[in-house]
Amino acid sequence: MLVLQEILLLHVLACLGRLTHGSDIIHGEKAPENSMQYMASVQDNEGEHVCGGFLITEDFVVSAAHCDDSSPTYVVLGNHNLKNGNHQKIKIENKIIHKNYRQVGLGDDIMLIKLSEKVQLGHGVRVIQIPHAEINLKENQVCQVAGWGKTKTEGELVDELMVANVSVITSKNCEDQWMILPANVICAGGYETTKGFCQGDSGGPLVCDGLAVGVVSFNYEKNCNYPDKPNVYTDISKYRQWIDKVVKSRKYEE
Repeated sequence: MLVLQEILLLHVLACLGRLTHGSDIIHGEKAPENSMQYMASVQDNEGEHVCGGFLITEDFVVSAAHCDDSSPTYVVLGNHNLKNGNHQKIKIENKIIHKNYRQVGLGDDIMLIKLSEKVQLGHGVRVIQIPHAEINLKENQVCQVAGWGKTKTEGELVDELMVANVSVITSKNCEDQWMILPANVICAGGYETTKGFCQGDSGGPLVCDGLAVGVVSFNYEKNCNYPDKPNVYTDISKYRQWIDKVVKSRKYEE
C-alpha cells in the first residue's frame, strides 16, 4: 500500500507533465513609460527574449532557475519596447541556480544572473528592492506582474512590456486547488480570475507595495485565458540570506 508521501509524489510527477513555465501577461495593459525600470529581458544568443528578470543591484538580476534551460546569454535593460535599440545589452557572466533546485514545480525555482559589467543606472534603468525579512501578504492584496510574453493562450510574444494587477491567494486556497505545492511559494492571479501570467516570460517579478516579492514560476496546462488553478511564484523573502551571500561573496558555486 502506498503511503501518503508516495501518493503525493506521484501526484506531483503527474502534475509536472501539465505544468508550464510561467509568464506572459493576460488581460493586462502596456506598462506606462518610465515605470518598472527594473525589468530585464533575458535573451539567448540570437537576441530572442526567453525569460523575464529584474535588477536588484548594479550587476545582479533575479530570474527563475528553469530559465537556464533556454541557455540565456544576454540581459537587456532600459527599454519597454524590445524592438527599440535604445537600451543596455549586457553579457551574462555567470548564472547561479539555487543548489536545491531540481525542476520546475518542485520548488526553489530561483536564479541569480551575474552581469559582466555594472549597468548604468538612470536613463530608464533602476533597481528594485526585495524584502529584508519574511513577509506575510494578505488575501486579495493587489500586486502587479509584468512581462513581454503572450497575451493569450497560443498567442505570440509581444514587443511592449505588459503589466496586470493580480490578487494574492491564500496558501490554503492554493493548496486546495493544486492538492500539493512546493515550499516557499506565493500564489496570485490565475484561479477564478482572467488575469495573470502565461508562457514566455518566466522569471519576472511579482511586485507588492513597491517590493519584488515573487518570481514567476509556473501555471497549469498552458491555460492562460481562463486558468483553473492559481499562478505560482517563488517567494523571494525565503531566499534573502542566500541572495545576500551570493551578491556579497560572489561564490558562484553556492
